[in-house]
Amino acid sequence: MLGHPGGVGVVRASVAREPLFTFGVIADVQYADIPDGRSFLGVPRYYRHSITVLQRAVRSWNSHKAGVKFCVNFGDIVDGFCPKDRSLSAVQAVVAEFDRFHGGPAYHMLGNHCLYNLPRSELVSVLRMPGRAYYDFSPWPGYRFVVLDAYDFSAVGWPRDHPVAAAARRFLEERNPNSDKNSPTGLAGEDRRFVMFNGGVGEEQLRWLDGVLRDASRRGETVVVCSHLPLHPGAASPAGLMWNYEEALAVVHRHGCVAACLAGHDHKGGYAVDACGVHHRTPEAALECPPGTDAFGHVDVFPGRLSLAGSGRMASTDTPLALPRLS
Repeated sequence: MLGHPGGVGVVRASVAREPLFTFGVIADVQYADIPDGRSFLGVPRYYRHSITVLQRAVRSWNSHKAGVKFCVNFGDIVDGFCPKDRSLSAVQAVVAEFDRFHGGPAYHMLGNHCLYNLPRSELVSVLRMPGRAYYDFSPWPGYRFVVLDAYDFSAVGWPRDHPVAAAARRFLEERNPNSDKNSPTGLAGEDRRFVMFNGGVGEEQLRWLDGVLRDASRRGETVVVCSHLPLHPGAASPAGLMWNYEEALAVVHRHGCVAACLAGHDHKGGYAVDACGVHHRTPEAALECPPGTDAFGHVDVFPGRLSLAGSGRMASTDTPLALPRLS
């Protein structure tokens, strides 16, 4: 059931009646203690209510009868409009809500709005990342999760005079003619991704990813890749894609062990299966839930299947997905 509402898939019977393990998912909380507003496209945003969505998610995960082993937050923990003198307290308030989850750890990743608020090094510390913003973990024998830093190569999140920021600005200048580099005006198709609020995975991280997936393949592990920025055009709008998603996907496909790529950033959500059979799911954003509505879920992991059960805007579907190597 990892599919997006309306997605097409093949319904398969699961041999196992109970999942091996379950994990919680939520994306783009973007909390700020400010009045509601709208995106640049005019979509309503509910800055104060979003933390209420997270609170309900945590209560749901804590009460799950089979137990939720860990949860994954797909980035943008606070919003860029949060007053900067309140950025740290806002992040700490959201982290405190994740701390109410009793099943296990909460795994975070950096989003552009996180980086608008706090320095990268401070976020890595506050979000309890293992020294850097990309890492991997194995929650169950035979399974590995890889968390990418989608703003490793970016014009945001680095000091303006940092070599990475300077190189990213040159990268954008070559691809986006607009004076406002956050605007995709005039860009066509997937070139609309070349905007400042996106970023990419750097060369060193790509080599690291290649090594992790090579090792996972050797061990016979099934891998789930997590990123704030989506890695496939079918699972997001063109303006929401990772700058070098094709390069990252080439590494993902090289080793045949990745079953799914999960991402945030594109608030409306999305779902696609790529040519190599990897499933791409972008969960709907908590930020855009009007009061009284939700967007969170949990994923049951069966032998050979992932099944997303969503709440509210993150709706479930009857689309069980066979993992490529295990089907």
